[in-house]
Amino acid sequence: MRLFLWFSFAGALIGVGYGALIGAMFRRTGLIGGAIGAIDGAAIAGPIAGIELFFLPTRWGRAVRQAPFLVTFGVKWLIYGTWISVINLRSPGVSALGLFSLAAPLPREVALLSVGFSFAAAFAVLFVFEVSQIVGPRNLWHILLGRYHQPRLEERFFLFIDIQGSTPLAEQIGPVAVHRFLGRVFALASDPIGDHRGEIYQYVGDEMVVTWTLGEGHRNARPIACFFSIVAAVERAAAEFEREFGVVPRLRAALHAGPVISGEIGESKRDIVFHGDVMNTAARLEQATRDLNRQFLVSADALHRLEGMDRHGVEPLGLQPLRGRQAPVDVCAITSVTRGARGSEGAYRKS
Repeated sequence: MRLFLWFSFAGALIGVGYGALIGAMFRRTGLIGGAIGAIDGAAIAGPIAGIELFFLPTRWGRAVRQAPFLVTFGVKWLIYGTWISVINLRSPGVSALGLFSLAAPLPREVALLSVGFSFAAAFAVLFVFEVSQIVGPRNLWHILLGRYHQPRLEERFFLFIDIQGSTPLAEQIGPVAVHRFLGRVFALASDPIGDHRGEIYQYVGDEMVVTWTLGEGHRNARPIACFFSIVAAVERAAAEFEREFGVVPRLRAALHAGPVISGEIGESKRDIVFHGDVMNTAARLEQATRDLNRQFLVSADALHRLEGMDRHGVEPLGLQPLRGRQAPVDVCAITSVTRGARGSEGAYRKS
């Protein structure tokens, strides 16, 4: 809902500028044109945001999203371009404000130009949006701005999330069904990651890696809250998984933080990658969840960088040897969010 309201408001602001420009150029009523444009802009942005945010995540919407890229793009472009054209030509803002006498119809040439502009704007915005869905919105933004054109040292959190049991499941239902199974879990994780300002770094088999900069992740212990939100989303879909696959996903995770080298690599395919011992340690921590029989392990290095841990249960496990590392790592097990309770990082509390 926050995103829906934000996009509607942004559409209204763009509409103010566009309406004021059209009004000043062709109607000599820039102020009235701005008022009309605000309503028209919200009328354009609201339904489009509603489709993206509320319809596409549904069963029918997933069928559209899972179609080939050109099909998905073409269908959405046709729908959005047509809708923008209808709003531009019919102008609900004029009707809502009762300004029929002041807002004279646009010349035919301008009206046709407006339709062309509508489809061009829909094409440009939709293309950027669809590409961002492929490479990641923040990745695309960073590449366009050249933020990581030169390697840089950053403090980051890395959350490794593993879906248990996918290998034996493949023997039962086959690799194609397992692919759908994993895709469904990763799709459910998308909204919680976005809500907690996380950034999907990569998918590796039945694992996903999510990252935050120190500034983005430390508030309200976002990486930890993010994982338990994903767990809750999967639990809400348990009946659907049981019906379709005969099994409900079980998740394990590990969180570590520290300095990494971030940089852009590649020519024909560009990507932003992270190098450093933090990545290796986080992966080893995730493997240790099996050895220690815990769902979620967090290193002390990550824990000390987080704020808002009073909402979570923490079980100190002390120094633990990790495979492939000579030095042990100070580790804690984290339990799910405890509503209405207070605690400390040194206390263990079942929820």
